[in-house]
Amino acid sequence: MKSFHQTLLCGLLLAGALLAPPAHAADGKGVFMTECAECHSAAQGKNKKGPSMFGVAGRPAASLADYSNYSDALKASKWQWTPAQLKTYLSQSSSKALPGTKMKYEGLEDQKELDALIAYLNALH
Repeated sequence: MKSFHQTLLCGLLLAGALLAPPAHAADGKGVFMTECAECHSAAQGKNKKGPSMFGVAGRPAASLADYSNYSDALKASKWQWTPAQLKTYLSQSSSKALPGTKMKYEGLEDQKELDALIAYLNALH
């Protein structure tokens, strides 16, 4: 009986670890609130000045049907919002990363914060 309980406990702990967002993502929520939330929402279907970031990971750039204010530059970019593309875009001035973009952002230089932000964006689904 002791072995059954130990197995059950291990299974529950493992399931909890797999379902819980990584600590990295939790740290990224604070970065999002500081760096992004003025213009972007993390909620599905709630656009602000910029599009919702809900489900951004893996999505083609400029592809939200319910957001119509994308720049021509972003539409023409053919980007996919992979972790690598997000890192490239968010680590520098948006006007340098994509000339002609409407987004006004100076970039996030702190690599730990940038990684946490990207982990958070990847967890929004």
